Amino acid sequence: MKTSRIPGFYNMTVEDRRKTIAKLYALPEEQVDYLFSTEPLKTGTADKMIENVIGTFPLPLGLGLNFLINDKDYAVPMAIEEASVVASASYIAKIARSAGGFKTEATERIMIGQIQVVGCPDMHAAKQAILNEKAELLEVANAAYPSIAARGGGAEGLDVRILNESSESTFSQMLVVHLYVDTCDAMGANIINTMVEALAPTVEKLTGGKVYLRILSNYADRCLARATCSIPPHLLESEGFSGEEVRDGVIQAYQFAASDPYRAVTHNKGIMNGIDPIVIATGNDWRAVEAGAHAYAARNGHYGSMTTWSVDEKGNLRGELELPMSIGTVGGATRVHPMAKLALDILGNPSASELAQVMVAVGLAQNLGALKALVTDGIQKGHMALHSRSVAIAAGATGEMIDIVAEKLVQLKEVRVGKAEEILVGCKNDC
Repeated sequence: MKTSRIPGFYNMTVEDRRKTIAKLYALPEEQVDYLFSTEPLKTGTADKMIENVIGTFPLPLGLGLNFLINDKDYAVPMAIEEASVVASASYIAKIARSAGGFKTEATERIMIGQIQVVGCPDMHAAKQAILNEKAELLEVANAAYPSIAARGGGAEGLDVRILNESSESTFSQMLVVHLYVDTCDAMGANIINTMVEALAPTVEKLTGGKVYLRILSNYADRCLARATCSIPPHLLESEGFSGEEVRDGVIQAYQFAASDPYRAVTHNKGIMNGIDPIVIATGNDWRAVEAGAHAYAARNGHYGSMTTWSVDEKGNLRGELELPMSIGTVGGATRVHPMAKLALDILGNPSASELAQVMVAVGLAQNLGALKALVTDGIQKGHMALHSRSVAIAAGATGEMIDIVAEKLVQLKEVRVGKAEEILVGCKNDC
């Protein structure tokens, strides 16, 4: 039976972890080979993905464990270089699991394409002309990419906005057409760009203006995923802190981020610490997800917290995270990158909607992990303990010396390369 609860996983060797996951998730032999390969992404494949290739750049790939989302277990692949993120997310997932896990939902997967029109003799007449031909324009869009319609998606809506109408500058006055497309399990960039480019000549004829930009928008506010959790205070108890104290501290920390953009940026970066590694591991566009998420955090005219934390009627800590998720599980790197295929296999080959829901659940968990640490022992205690190994390696430690130096750094509370080098020299002299 597949489960995300794997006690002792952290203490296993890398090889034993690979074997455990391969067996537990019944991974195809080809995917298992990728796990054990020293070069899962071949240079020849990489050379076809981008320009001027000189090699590949691996990242650590870990598993976020203990996740129970909508009563389903997930071991979550996370590609990230920052220490403590995977451990923190897994720790909070274990706590949330005891309270029923995370509940998630998603809207329809509607992505947006934009067509910019300038120089219209009459903006309002141009807008109406486009709206009058809406049905025909949708037909043209779907004819440009018939395969998406065959899969049950395609262009299904259209509207028009007039921007900067009162401006005296002709450069700022414009009409913008929004094309709404159900991209199914694809992220949809190529689909949408093809459709809006196909519409451009007709739009020019209808408006008497000139079309400039025709491209998708990464602000996917009609493609949302939402996660919630409710955690009783006793599950939040920490050494020296009652559950109620931790709960109230988390809420106070959230209110800080909700009120102050200087705090909100760091707060939200922590949320994306949980989301971006999954986006990267599954071959999706983390820049698009980041841009959309931060725009959504400012949708009310003030940049604030992406999450909301409160006390529910039972006194539990309730968390919520809703974000646009412009991701896919077909097309792009998800079909080309072998490790992206592996990550999707471990996740059970989810739909794009399901994957988006997993991402926001992990983002919510990561946010709680950071806030809980901040309002109790401080963020550095756990983070630096894990970071100490990277510092030891940077100082030149190898083999068993990595753990020896790392442990001494933590004991001295000086997790820095210079101190690690001193410890190494001392160890050599003692020998």
